[in-house]
Order: sequence, then C-alpha cells, then structure tokens
Amino acid sequence: MVNYNFNLRRVNTKEETPINLIIRWGNKKLMYSTLEKVRPQYFENDKSKKNFQRIKSSYVGHPEFNTRLNHIESTARSAFRQFMNDNDRTPQPQELKELLDHKLRDAPLKRSLNFFEFIESFIQESEKNRLNRDTGKKLAKGTIRIYRNTLRRLKEFQSYYNKRIDFETIDLEFYDNWIDFLSRKLVLCNSSVGRYTKTLKMFLNEATDRELNSNLTFRNKRFRVLSEQTYSIYLNEKELEEMFYMDLSDCKRLERVRDLFIVGCWTGLRFSDLTNILPENIKGNKIEIKTQKTGQIVVIPMHQMVKEVMSKYIMFSNSLPPALSNGQMNRYLKEVGKRVESLHEVIQTNITRGGRLVTTNKKKYELITVHTARRSFATNLFKKGVSSLLIMKLTAHKSEKVFLQYLKTTNFEDAKLLENIWRKKELESA
Repeated sequence: MVNYNFNLRRVNTKEETPINLIIRWGNKKLMYSTLEKVRPQYFENDKSKKNFQRIKSSYVGHPEFNTRLNHIESTARSAFRQFMNDNDRTPQPQELKELLDHKLRDAPLKRSLNFFEFIESFIQESEKNRLNRDTGKKLAKGTIRIYRNTLRRLKEFQSYYNKRIDFETIDLEFYDNWIDFLSRKLVLCNSSVGRYTKTLKMFLNEATDRELNSNLTFRNKRFRVLSEQTYSIYLNEKELEEMFYMDLSDCKRLERVRDLFIVGCWTGLRFSDLTNILPENIKGNKIEIKTQKTGQIVVIPMHQMVKEVMSKYIMFSNSLPPALSNGQMNRYLKEVGKRVESLHEVIQTNITRGGRLVTTNKKKYELITVHTARRSFATNLFKKGVSSLLIMKLTAHKSEKVFLQYLKTTNFEDAKLLENIWRKKELESA
C-alpha cells in the first residue's frame, strides 16, 4: 500500500513555509518538495473538511493552487505505478525522486545502474580512490584482483545458464545454481567458492546501501559463504636450522630467497611488511614497523638467525636481501626446500573440490609458501610456551579466531606439550 500526504515543513510560524509531498510504501519514505509555499493559516489540517491537506478557500487563488497540488500527487501516483510496471518491483526513494524530477521539473532522467554496470563502476571507483575502512589506506591490489575475478565468474555463470542476472533475479535458486556452477562446473575448492560468494555478497551490500538494490535474499541464512580450513604446514626449529645452515653458495638466487624467508620465520611479518623494512625500522637489536594491513606498530626482537642474515647483507641499506615478487618467492622456496632432506617427508592433504573430498600426498617442501614463514613464527613460539596474547601482539592479529588458524601443531605435538606441562607440575610438587 502506498500513502500520499501533503505536509508543511513548519507549522508554528506566521511566515510562508514549504509544502512537501510525503510518500510512504513498505518501510520506505520519500519527502518530496513541491516547490510551493503557503502560510500555515491557509493550509487545511482538519480531516473532516473538504480541502484536507489542501489550501483553504479563504486563500485568494486557492483553486489554481489546489489544482497544482492535485497534479503533483497524480503525477507521483502515475510515476510509482510506471516504475513497478517497468521493473517488477517497488522503487527505492532515490529512484522515485529522480522519476518525479523528470516528470515535474524536466530534469534529465538518470538510468539506474544494473547489476553488472554497478560492479564495473564499483571496481573502477575502488581502483582510483576507495579506502580500506579498517586502515584508511587504499585497497590492496590483491583485493581489486578478487573483485575482478568475481565479476568474471559472474559473467561466465550468466553465459553458462543463459539467464540474465540483475539485482531482482538473485534469489535462492540463483544461489544454488551459483554454488553448483563454481563447485561442479569449474571444480573449485570450497575456499575458492566461499571467496567468490563472499565478494558477491559484499557487492550486493554496497548496492543496497546506495539504494540500487532492494532484494535482500542474499542476507537469508541459506545464502551462506562456504568455508573450509585447508591444510597448511609450518617448519619446526630443526627444519629451519637445517635450511639456514645449508650451503647455497652455488646459487645466489636461492640463497637470498632462503635468507629472506628465514627472517620471515623469526619475525612473523607479513610479506608486504617484510619486503618494506627500511633502515629507520631497525632500532638496535629490534625491528619496529607499522604493519600495512592493520596499521598496528609491532616491535620484534631479532633472533640470532636474523642477526646472522643481516650481517651478510650490510651492502644494502636495510641489511636484508632484496625482495622478489610473492609469486617468484613461492616458486624458488620450493627449490630451496627440495634441497632440505627433512622436508621430503610425505604429507597427506584433504580438500573438497567439485563437491568431493580429494586426498593428495605431497612432499613437505612442495607445500612451502611465503606465508609458511608467518605460521612457523607463531607455532614455534607457541610450542615454547609463549602466550597466545603476546604472539598476537607480535603478529598484529586483531582476531583470535584468525590467529588460531596459524597454529599448526600436530595432535602428537599438542599431546607432547600437555605431557611436558604435567611433568613440570609433578616436579614442582615433588
């Protein structure tokens, strides 16, 4: 049901005050200026009177005035029905305002962006000047890449099903088909399916906030983001020692990659911070740096291995080996790991791909990535009995839930830790 009422902006005045048309439908409301003014004494507020919410007969020229108000209301009713006929949904307040401006004031009609147009526009805006709401910095290139990849998948999905996708077509049937397309057609793992769906929901939230979308099916509990904790390794202290003291003088490229990785394993810094350490970040035997992702300042004492690495690279201003790209580091780290005998251990991994559980056996060195360093830092400190709270401060984690995913101790290692605690208690009580 749609309600149309004329109200005065101010009633307790003897001066002329603007007349607004108030339109209410569902939980939405539009206050539209008629550009007309009148003194409150001439505006009829008595429901029992003929000219309720119109101009009283005591006002000279009231017939013409009321004809104008009637025309405005009639135009609003017609515009509302027209929008519903053209779009199969009720308008957003801004959409109705633009339609009224066009019909009553000859303003050029702005066409609302459709689903794909909005996403394209949003990505372009993000590339130019959009800021991360948590850090106040420009969005990372990796985030923009996820946006573009999600848009690409959505277009592939539309083409595959040969069905038009727009805001109003995104329902639970769309969701089921979307998940099926990503999982079975593209044979993606659950974490990738979840990442694309999470980004899609972000697009829809943004469009809703901008009053471009009124379909809230995506907030239904069934419209969920799939998740799966993938198996990730860490390197224990013995493995790190074997890697660090291995002779790589025959390949300087691998030696530099190894050395930078070792620094990461004993500082816990993200790759973006590790590769941006400046001379001024080095304060004696400590590294002090403001993290790029969270904006937190961390102070990390140098481990002996870090000191040894820095002593090798004094020719560089920050006493660290020059960085490569993330992708290059990941490729070369596997070459380094292949030379470490203990990293030839076979690891069994499980992942849901295409809706099926897939089990693979890989050697440990094949699973090493840049991020292994950060997990190794957190896990090795935890095994030494350092509190989770202190480790979180050093790694600049804000969420304990996310931090706990970095602890990669095995069941046997957990049992050993508990066993050591009990033995310590027994010795103390003896």
